[in-house]
Amino acid sequence: QVRSPMPGKVTQLPVKAGDKVAKGQALLTLEAMKMEHALTAPFDGTVETVSVALGDQVSEGAVLVKLAAAS
Repeated sequence: QVRSPMPGKVTQLPVKAGDKVAKGQALLTLEAMKMEHALTAPFDGTVETVSVALGDQVSEGAVLVKLAAAS
């Protein structure tokens, strides 16, 4: 699971459920405190669910994306 490290707004969301991602690939960009923070995949895998939409405000600790590890 990729969680929000801080409250912010989702400004970029290039992945959707079913997408294959590589470790380090950007999953979404969060704007917080007038800075953009790219949240990346911690391992190779497949996006299971995306719990947010572009423009959503999220709170700290919110689950944003769920990944399944590549087998």
